[in-house]
Amino acid sequence: MNDQHPAQPPDAPGPGGGSHVRAADRPARLSVGIVGTGRVGPALGAALRQAGHRPVAASGVSEASRRRAAELLPGVPLVDPSQVLAGADLVLLTVPDDVLPELIAGLAATGAVRQGQLIAHTSGRYGTGVLEPALRAGALPLALHPVMTFTGTPVDVQRLAGCSFGVTAPEELRLAAQALVIEMGGEPEWIAEEARPLYHAALAIGANHLVTLVGQSMDLLRESGVEAPEKMLGPLLGAALDNSLRSGDAALTGPVARGDAGTVSVHLAELAEHAPRMVASYLAMARATADRAIDHGLLKPELAEELLDVLSEGGRSR
Repeated sequence: MNDQHPAQPPDAPGPGGGSHVRAADRPARLSVGIVGTGRVGPALGAALRQAGHRPVAASGVSEASRRRAAELLPGVPLVDPSQVLAGADLVLLTVPDDVLPELIAGLAATGAVRQGQLIAHTSGRYGTGVLEPALRAGALPLALHPVMTFTGTPVDVQRLAGCSFGVTAPEELRLAAQALVIEMGGEPEWIAEEARPLYHAALAIGANHLVTLVGQSMDLLRESGVEAPEKMLGPLLGAALDNSLRSGDAALTGPVARGDAGTVSVHLAELAEHAPRMVASYLAMARATADRAIDHGLLKPELAEELLDVLSEGGRSR
């Protein structure tokens, strides 16, 4: 498309949620530009290419960004952000959350944004409000956040199959947003503008903190002499995750949920000796677990009192 014609939304999905036109049977319909070639941008660009769209330009500075672009977007030139926008009907802004407002304001101020251009960011924190400068310049705003951790390798494109996307869009662009997500292999979940920060906090607690907890567990197992902690934890954590997704708080188990105050006290003593930096996180998670176990009637009041005393003493003794 040229500058005189606004970008047209992708085809609407057909029955069952999928696009009713196969990518192999249609020409590329949108030229795609990607501002930011971290782990997310190249994967989404590659997925859009598989769906029949045409990545035409990307921006990236670091050597790692250039390697990712070369692997996932071969033949796509790396240029500065304003040049990315110049040739694209759909622009993906795949930059860190804190960078996004200034980037959008700067692109709009320099006249890089075109009338009718689809501008989509992938931040979980923001909705479309952050794109207001681009909207004033005539752009069509979308917030498309893939609920997935990315490695920066081709496996990311495969993992998009069935991946949820947190989507925020004006009513008139909901069909376009839905079609783009489905074409990338994902499933749209509509998130209200004002709910975006809470939605993002929920995902950070679940995914980001999980990595930290698993890392701590593996460190302690190595300290205790286990040679392959990942083999020991794999089945256990897989079962725990499956149980929690299926049964919620009914899946709570372990010494805190049972009210085994003596065991928890021993844990705290061992951590204080061998891994004092982990005491705070153990206490925080144990208190949160106790609260949920009490609220759901899993932890008897008489056992909860002694357990909470141990946790309180553990906090004061650090």
